[in-house]
Amino acid sequence: MDENCGIFGLYNAGRENAAKDVYYGIFKLQHRGQRYCGIATRSGNIYLTTHKGFVRHTFSEDEIRCLKGFSGIGHVSLKERQPIFLISRMGKFAIAFSGNIMNGKKLRAGLKEKGHSFNSETDIELLGKLISYEKDFLTGIANLSSKVKGAYSLVILTKSGIYAARDPYGFKPLILGKGKNRFAVSSESRPFDLLGLELHRDVEPGEIVFINKDGVKTLARVKNGHPAFCAFEWAYIASTDSIIEGIPVIRVRENFGSRLAKKDGKIEADIVAPVPMSGIGCALGYHKESKIPYQEVFLLDRFASRSYTRHTQESRDEEARIKLSVIKENVKGKRIVLCDDSIVRGTQIQFKVMELKHAGAKEVHVRIACPPLIAPCFYGISTRSYRELAAKRLSLEGIREKIGADTLRYNSLEDFIGAVGLPANHLCLSCFTGKRIKDKEREL
Repeated sequence: MDENCGIFGLYNAGRENAAKDVYYGIFKLQHRGQRYCGIATRSGNIYLTTHKGFVRHTFSEDEIRCLKGFSGIGHVSLKERQPIFLISRMGKFAIAFSGNIMNGKKLRAGLKEKGHSFNSETDIELLGKLISYEKDFLTGIANLSSKVKGAYSLVILTKSGIYAARDPYGFKPLILGKGKNRFAVSSESRPFDLLGLELHRDVEPGEIVFINKDGVKTLARVKNGHPAFCAFEWAYIASTDSIIEGIPVIRVRENFGSRLAKKDGKIEADIVAPVPMSGIGCALGYHKESKIPYQEVFLLDRFASRSYTRHTQESRDEEARIKLSVIKENVKGKRIVLCDDSIVRGTQIQFKVMELKHAGAKEVHVRIACPPLIAPCFYGISTRSYRELAAKRLSLEGIREKIGADTLRYNSLEDFIGAVGLPANHLCLSCFTGKRIKDKEREL
């Protein structure tokens, strides 16, 4: 099973208040997973608390005060409770990760044959055991690359500091922040602004860093032929105010819309509108390029969560149904260019087109930032099976008819890559191409 989640780590040199900053760190990553959240801190012992639900709904002020220590890690997840706590010959440690271990079942079976036992079938427990099986943390993390197939960015809280690492392909983002006597690592850059930290740099693919009172130190780099950054981060997963690999997410999303508008030429429409929230950047880019007025046609309920990151299809459909309401005054009699990030099954965009037409829209022209999704993600985002993907079953015209749009256009793969601004061989495009990233020889 795959997972969508976010990780955060912080070292506050000389200050016994890491928990509050970690709390705000994972709060700013809440969009990456709303099912579970957790924090672990260290001050002699490890203090750990996890909850089911939203960060701000579940953590009390008393709990934060009880999480003592000047260093800590945190996690938000769609799938399971993290961090977890383990005791090994290297001492007590807490660990959390973002990603998906594709060969997890095989790895667990191999360890069971050697006499190991497990408390769960989770990837995070497996990673913890694989790491603690080695002589030290550095060796354990470095050796993951030769054992694990899949994606992982991880943080480990130890007595001496925090280890952070990214798999050799760099599938999942991991970013360093720093301030006066404070050093952090995060799945996205957005927590740094709230915490008064500067974005330092991205952890490189295969890089293993150590964070303590002296700052951030690179311990090793596990080599690989090329990076494979998840392209869907810029299209949907990451928050609009984040910066990944030095590229602002909002710039990329506006580029998606601009390229769609250029291909449309002089389309006859009255307004350009987004499906909030991930369609906003695309709609703004389309508006700026086409000069067609930008107008909101949906109101996002501030208390709703992201439908794509819900745990079951039933809950995803329900969340999609209740989170947006039509602003009828902006819709009646209008020819609308409606921008969204992607189409998976087509059910949700079909509902949105239907709602706009019921509210009196004259025409609805759907424009999609991503190319057609023809494969489930193999490396971490919550996705669907092949048979559920609309683009795998239907032609472009078939999808247009299904969703009830007057016209439908996707960005081409070439335009999508151009909008991101990185070389194609530096991106994971598997969900658009159906081709997995091939493992290559790796070494320290």
